[in-house]
Parts: sequence; structure tokens; C-alpha cells
Amino acid sequence: MDFVLLWIRNRRGKQAPQQADSLSTVTRERISYYELLQATDDLSKSNLIGSGSFGSAYKGVLRSRTAIAIKVFNLQLDAAFKSFDTECEVLCSLHHRNLVKVITTCSNLDFKALVLEYMPNGSLEKYLYSHNYFLDIMQRLRIMIDVACALEYLHHGCSSPVIHCDVKPSNVFLDEDMVAHLSDFGISKLLGDDESELYTKTLASLCNDGESY
Repeated sequence: MDFVLLWIRNRRGKQAPQQADSLSTVTRERISYYELLQATDDLSKSNLIGSGSFGSAYKGVLRSRTAIAIKVFNLQLDAAFKSFDTECEVLCSLHHRNLVKVITTCSNLDFKALVLEYMPNGSLEKYLYSHNYFLDIMQRLRIMIDVACALEYLHHGCSSPVIHCDVKPSNVFLDEDMVAHLSDFGISKLLGDDESELYTKTLASLCNDGESY
């Protein structure tokens, strides 16, 4: 365990310039509602790649032939509005190789979606709970380190600490090189300096009471 923590700290120091890599040039792109419909064949079920508490995710291909993932929020749920706003607020300030990147957003009165970097190898859940997929011990270790690096960045590498609140295999996605990326910040907490210590103490109390996840 000490070896893994030391490895993460060394990796963070070496990769600090990369973590600051800005998405500003990408997020200036405007992708309209009609372009998203065209990219997903009108949100066809054949392009559905996942469903969650507040909406569904679809694979899309833009006219530039760039593959994207579109997270469409179910606006019939009141909580979906808050989830969309939370993800926009949190993700606009986060830049790390182990977080799924947000390319842009699409929002109007009747439609809200995040346009995300596409992860061709899907979620970690698929590899852990399906007999058709397999991870060897080194792949598992690298994925564990990738997720730990993402959490270490969220807790200590941001100007305001972020508590993800929903870390689970279905929210960890794998790119073409099997690098893990943490996603889904819909119920995350963006903490101010005066909240960080209090929140940490609260979590510690829960763990001491045996309510760990």
C-alpha cells in the first residue's frame, strides 16, 4: 500500500503540467441539438450505451467522424436539473488524464446534455461482472492506480476540493489503451476551504460507525 501511495505522489509531481491541460479550445465548439440528433440517429436505441439515475448515454459520430458520448438528462425528473448544473459547475474546472473530458454542453428548455469524450472499452463494470471479459492482475492494478490518481487530484489537486460521492465500477470508463477515467459528477460536492475539514470529519465518523461503502 505504501508503495502505491508513493507511486501516486511521484506520478502527480511528474504529470502536473499535463493535468493543467486546458479544454478551453475544445469547449468553444458549438454542437447543436440537431447535430446531436444526427450523430445518434435521433437518439436511437442502437446507440444507447448506458442508463443512470438521471438519464441515458448514447454513442454518436459527428460529421468530422469524431466519436463522442452524449449524456442526455431526463428532464421529467426534477433532480436531473440539479445534476446537470452540478456536473457543469464541477467539470468546467477539472482537467486530469483520469477524468472523462467534457467537450461541450447542449442546453435549452426541453433538452440538456453533456458531450463527453468517448471511451471505446466501456465501463469497468462490464469487465468485473461479465464472463465475456477479463482483466489480468497488472490491468487491475493499473486501473486501481488510475482511479486513485483521479481521487487524489479531486481531493488535493484542485483549487476547491471535490468529493465525487458515487465511485463505483459503472462510473469508471476505459479508453482504447485501457486507461481508467472517472465520470459522473452529478451528485458530487464542490467544497470551499471552510468545508473541507468538516466534510472529512463527517466521512471519518461514518466509517467508524461501520457504514463504509
